[in-house]
Amino acid sequence: MKSKTEYLWFNTTKHREYINITHEVEKIVCDSEIQEGFVLVSAMHITAGVYVNDAESGLIQDIDEWLERLAPYRDGYQHHRTGETNGDSHLKNLLIGHEVIVPITNGRLDLGPWQQIYYAEFDGQRRKRLVIKAIGE
Repeated sequence: MKSKTEYLWFNTTKHREYINITHEVEKIVCDSEIQEGFVLVSAMHITAGVYVNDAESGLIQDIDEWLERLAPYRDGYQHHRTGETNGDSHLKNLLIGHEVIVPITNGRLDLGPWQQIYYAEFDGQRRKRLVIKAIGE
């Protein structure tokens, strides 16, 4: 059994941003020399997420609007009593999820024809990281 762990760092220019990281994950998988296994991609912050979906700009906008409808930015979240104003970002994380597991087959990500891996930032403009851990043989 082999494993490889790497970290990606982000400091987005926008408060909410969706970044396609498929190429970076694929490179780490290739560098790992793992032929059969899995790769875990996990946001290490509670106001960010990771998901797999289509890399289509209209869909990304639809996802952002859907999240904003379900967990809108607003005053009044109980979390704001702590002095922070990112209660909606925590809820958006719960909706998207903070990690994905993708199979590795023949040394490559085994994604469907339109699937891409995204880092979703909900409380950006500060430094955050993501862990990528490939495990297999």
